[in-house]
Amino acid sequence: MTTKHITFTDAEIRRQAGQPVRQLRDPRYPELRFRYSTTDRSRGAWHVVIAGKWGKAGNFPSLSAKAMLAALPGILARRAVDPEAHSLTSTWRRTGELLDWYIDRMLRDRNLSDKRKAGAKSALKCHLVPRLANLPLADVNKATLDQHLMWPLQERYALSFVRLVYNVLAVAMRKAHRLGLLEQNPMASLRFGDFVSTRIRPKSSRLREKDLPDLLAKLATWDWNETRPGDAMLALMMLCHGTRLGETRSALWRNVDLQAGQWFIPADDTKTKQDHTLPLTRQACALLSRYQAQLAALGYHGAYLFPSNRRGPLSATAASQVFAELSGRQWTSHDIRKVVRTAWMDLGVDYLVGEMLVNHALRNMDATYIHTTAEALKREALERWHDQLDRLGLNVLTGETQTRHEVSRNSLQATDDKARSQITDASQGSM
Repeated sequence: MTTKHITFTDAEIRRQAGQPVRQLRDPRYPELRFRYSTTDRSRGAWHVVIAGKWGKAGNFPSLSAKAMLAALPGILARRAVDPEAHSLTSTWRRTGELLDWYIDRMLRDRNLSDKRKAGAKSALKCHLVPRLANLPLADVNKATLDQHLMWPLQERYALSFVRLVYNVLAVAMRKAHRLGLLEQNPMASLRFGDFVSTRIRPKSSRLREKDLPDLLAKLATWDWNETRPGDAMLALMMLCHGTRLGETRSALWRNVDLQAGQWFIPADDTKTKQDHTLPLTRQACALLSRYQAQLAALGYHGAYLFPSNRRGPLSATAASQVFAELSGRQWTSHDIRKVVRTAWMDLGVDYLVGEMLVNHALRNMDATYIHTTAEALKREALERWHDQLDRLGLNVLTGETQTRHEVSRNSLQATDDKARSQITDASQGSM
């Protein structure tokens, strides 16, 4: 490798780019190296070498020679204390540069759901970037964040939304610091409670169990025999099983087994990123059989329970619009999930069984000691719930002449007693 000793300046680095040299050094800074890019000689990278260990410090021309030399003492001091410490130095000066980097990184993260990306992008584009873009990173602290972001936001928006925006910023800062792109995380010691002391209470459901007879009566006459039978069925599947909107609208017929009485929801469609199975009662099987026949009569024999007008499943926007029309914009799909979970508690369904049914992530202690999916207990809970829905009007939708699918419990009975014991012990705090 051809190495040449020079005085580090931007002009000299550019001048040497036309020479047959791979690496530059400056006698004044023996630990510092500059290497040209193999594909673009107008670019290169700074490296700090201590005791034979190389550490990249930044890219040229983003990190100029002057900036690199200014940052070098700090890098040397950091690596003197900890030889494994990173050598990277940030080229960002404004908070907006960090936010632009995080937007690009976040949108290309395959581990994040489209919904999560959309929410974070909105928080960044509509609130964080407009308010913090020109704030120097060196000035980010509790006082400046309160002045430019937190106090103005809480005047206009619900605290739950303000917390969402704050968390996006905190994640961006933490991620940049962990990757060595920020020498220090200015939000490391900050908490949302430093800015807002008011407790954020969960929203109560705007749909009550007393409203369900009217809802079921409306669903019984809502477009079943025309072009959109899926709209009513989408609401019914969520009402019967307490599922989330995303995992319901993405359901595939191949994951619905009417003979075995089981609905499988793959991990890719769940919020917890874990496979989820739900028993299908005789009422659910009757509804699905009727619905499948209606789709076939309309000429649809595709893969999805709730197909879009183009390709794939019903979109999130279209699914949300179904509930806006159904409720007159008085409640949302999540309110159905809330009323179902509340009704299960009123029916005496065990707390942990209810949590398994709605596919909430178990607490660490529960996850450690409970190693069952409690299929028999989940089926019992849903049968009780669907019998209750029958009394509220579901039987009109299933139809008295529908074939009743009797599901064998032989394979489930063997695990029933064990599941009951584990659930009871966990509820009582047994270890």
